[in-house]
Amino acid sequence: MSENSLFRKKTVAAILAQVQANEASAEGQSLHKHLKMRDLIAFGIAAIIGAGIFSTIGQASAQGGPAVIFLFLFTALASGFAAFAYAEFASMVPVAGSAYTYSYVAFGELIAWIIGWALIMEYAIGNITVAISWSDYLTTMLEQIHIEALNINGIHLPAWMQMDYLSASKGYHEAQHLMAKGSELATLSPTLQDAFQAWMSAPRIGSFHLVLDIPALFIIVLITWLVYRGIKESRNASNAMVIIKLAVILLVIAVGVFYIDMKNWSPFAPEGMSGVLKGVSAVFFAYIGFDAISTTAEECENPQRDLPRGMMWAIIICTVLYIIIALVLTGIVPYHQLGVGEPLAFVFERINMPKMTFIISMSAVVAMASVLLVFQMGQPRIWLSMSRDGLLPKRFSKIHPKYKTPSFATIVVGFVVAIPALFMNLTMVTDLCSIGTLFAFVLVCGGVLVLQNKPDVPRGSFKTPYLNAGFVLPILFLGALVYFYQSNELFHYLQFKSWTDFGHKIPSLIFWIFTIFLTVVSIPKKLSLIPTLGLLSCLYMMSEIPLQNWIYFGIWLVLGLLIYFGYSRKHSQLNQ
Repeated sequence: MSENSLFRKKTVAAILAQVQANEASAEGQSLHKHLKMRDLIAFGIAAIIGAGIFSTIGQASAQGGPAVIFLFLFTALASGFAAFAYAEFASMVPVAGSAYTYSYVAFGELIAWIIGWALIMEYAIGNITVAISWSDYLTTMLEQIHIEALNINGIHLPAWMQMDYLSASKGYHEAQHLMAKGSELATLSPTLQDAFQAWMSAPRIGSFHLVLDIPALFIIVLITWLVYRGIKESRNASNAMVIIKLAVILLVIAVGVFYIDMKNWSPFAPEGMSGVLKGVSAVFFAYIGFDAISTTAEECENPQRDLPRGMMWAIIICTVLYIIIALVLTGIVPYHQLGVGEPLAFVFERINMPKMTFIISMSAVVAMASVLLVFQMGQPRIWLSMSRDGLLPKRFSKIHPKYKTPSFATIVVGFVVAIPALFMNLTMVTDLCSIGTLFAFVLVCGGVLVLQNKPDVPRGSFKTPYLNAGFVLPILFLGALVYFYQSNELFHYLQFKSWTDFGHKIPSLIFWIFTIFLTVVSIPKKLSLIPTLGLLSCLYMMSEIPLQNWIYFGIWLVLGLLIYFGYSRKHSQLNQ
């Protein structure tokens, strides 16, 4: 096996020729072009404003205080740096593959497969997590419905219909164990009580308890049907949902601003920057959706112009809204009270506005559905590109003759998301979704650096503004060293109390090794500053994710490599 065969690259000219061949084919292998810039901005807002503004923002504010706005700025900057790199590649190769295709051009087939495999994990876990969260928000909203004329005081779904199988089984056995020791069911936590009731009341097939998260199944089926029907239908639904949730967010700001007590903004950063940065992983999870915009490149009317602008405007608009909402929330109630699952609803309950609470719950249901729509739309298009290149079976690149969508891939994605959402609770592994996304961002930024001095690579209409990193990066590196030295953080990194402690610091050590390497290389190579900062800031956020998730990510990549060497390498188009 030669090294060259593992890192064989696709040329930009070959990719563009393939797109033209698909458009001219009699079988109709091209996708419909229906998207304008405003649609791309709407997709970006749909993906970014979801769980972040309705739940994550509360936990981050409780940890960092009002200074959490700097965390949103930092995360937006990191995403913005990566967005420049995405925009440059999208302008150069406007196809559906996103970071997978960009890595194929810059690094070669093996790295492209790895990033494609990582994106499969990112979208799958992200979709499952969002579907489960949507189910929770829906059941909460239904319980808040009060219609006196119809004598309706809340709509309550049976417990076995709104919980996944594993959570119910685990909670039931834990509750049974505690009750065997003398505890009363009423004294147990609400979570254990719900699990016990779900398990006991569920219909049975033999000895199997039929506990299923039906609302999660419903929204996955509905969204998958929308995505299957066509990009125009998905676009219209996304635009409508974005209008609704932006209207509610602006209403929250307009009402909440009158209840701000500026005393709650003091102290502004109660735990310092270390407290602010504790929420970096959770806050970044709110931004990961913008890269899904790039998977719609083949469906844009003018991708070279509109994709870069769509990404940038989506990040800017969402960051402004996140910052204003964070200031409003921390101004209405003390920051340490915001560590709840639904901070917006909690705040308006505190100021005795129950109607606003219901409106917020309804908006959260719409917001989470829009996130799921963009994610569910992105994954089949990654599979489509990998299948066209021979790395996945040909059926995944099948285009529906009428709807012009990757029909088979869309249906498979629906099953991949729906089945785990029915039986499993994957909300505890959202960091895996973040690490997959950050890995993609790192490689896309690295790809721009690799190609920046290659004159033989055709360029698109958008190019990342050039600033010489050799003049800036050493100064930033020295400044970081001084800061860490004065705050004693440097000694914290260098001291290892045990091998376990050393293991947990490995991600941070990887970040510092890459930082030193790029700082040294940036001077003779005259690297571009923006993609370099994008690479390092994304790598820093990866280093903040616990080692356990790095291990899970590594296991997923090993599984992917087994598939690559067992099937994909042999069937690759470049192998023929």
